[in-house]
Amino acid sequence: MATVCSPFSKAVISCMQKMYPESLADKSFDNTGLLLEAPLNKHRRLKNSVLLTVDLTKAVADEAIARGDSIIIAYHPIIFRGLKALTLANSQQKSLLRLAQEGISVYSPHTAVDATPGAMADWLCQCAVPSSVQPRPTTETIYPSPDPPVDPDFKDAGMGRKITFKQPLPLNDMIGSIAKTALPQSNVIGTYPEHIVGFSIAIPQGSSVSDITISSVAACPGSGSSILMKSGTPVADLLLTGELSHHEALAAIEAGSVVITLSHSNSERGFLQRYMHSNLHERLSREWRGVCADNDLGRHVKDESPEGQMLKQIFADDSVCVDVSKSDRDPYQVVCWRNGSEV
Repeated sequence: MATVCSPFSKAVISCMQKMYPESLADKSFDNTGLLLEAPLNKHRRLKNSVLLTVDLTKAVADEAIARGDSIIIAYHPIIFRGLKALTLANSQQKSLLRLAQEGISVYSPHTAVDATPGAMADWLCQCAVPSSVQPRPTTETIYPSPDPPVDPDFKDAGMGRKITFKQPLPLNDMIGSIAKTALPQSNVIGTYPEHIVGFSIAIPQGSSVSDITISSVAACPGSGSSILMKSGTPVADLLLTGELSHHEALAAIEAGSVVITLSHSNSERGFLQRYMHSNLHERLSREWRGVCADNDLGRHVKDESPEGQMLKQIFADDSVCVDVSKSDRDPYQVVCWRNGSEV
C-alpha cells in the first residue's frame, strides 16, 4: 500500500482551509499551510483529535505525543525559513522528527487567520468593547486583501481591524473589558488574593487613564506596527496589539493615541481558547461524519495490510476531539512583587 497521511488529518486541514483560506495569508513573509504531512502510523492508532497551540514547542510536542493526537494546529509556523537539514541537534527540528515518527501532522494557518473576517483581528477589537455598549461600533478593514475569495463571507478580508463608536467611551471601561476577555489566565506568576492580569499601556504624557475617552480602536494580533502605524501615524485613538516597539509607542502617544500591548502571543492565544476551539469542533464534526459515511465506516476497505487495517479502524470511528494545549504559553509572564517578595 502506498504511503498515506491519516484521513482524519486531511479532514482537519480541509476544514481549516475553508475557515481560513490560505490565499488570504501574507505570502511575502509567511509560511502558512501544511508544514508536516506525517505518514500514517500503522503500529499505533492515533485518536481523532486535534491539538491547538500558538507555538509548537517541545512541551507541546510532548503533549501531543502523550495524548495520541493526529494533528497539531500551530498558529505560528514552526518552519519559517528554508531548512538545509533536519537534525536532532536542533530542538525545533527534533520536535518535527519526533512528530513525524509518531504520525502526527502539523498545520499552520497564521496570517490567514489574521486576515479572515470575523476571526482573530475582529475578536481582538471586540475584546475592547464592553458588552453593554449600544449601538455596536462600525467596523472597517485597515488593509483590505488585494484578491479576496469570491465567497461573500470573505469580502471584508484583510489585515487589521478598526472599529469606530458613535459616542466616545471611557478608556477605563475598555481596559476592564480587555482584562476580562482578551488574556489567558496563564500569564501571571504566583498567587494573589484577587483575580489579576497584567498588560502594558502607554498614554499621552500629561494625561491620566481616568480622563481619556476613546472614539476608535485599531487591532492587530502579534506585532502590530506595520498595520497600526501608517507612515508613522496611528490609525486610531487606541492601538491594541501584542507588541509595538519603543519608538513606535512614543510616536503613537505623541500623536495623542493610547497603546495597549498584551505581549505577542497573548494577543493571539485567547482567540484559540474562546473561538477557534469551538468553531473548528463544530465544523470538523460535520465534515468527519460525512467522510466516514462516504467510506461506509471503513467497511469498504478490503486491504488486509497493516495500513489498510488501520484505515478501517479510523473510518469506523466518527468521533472528533479538539483541545487547546495546556503546555502552550507566552515566553514572557508577569511577576507580581510586593513588600520584597513574590505574591
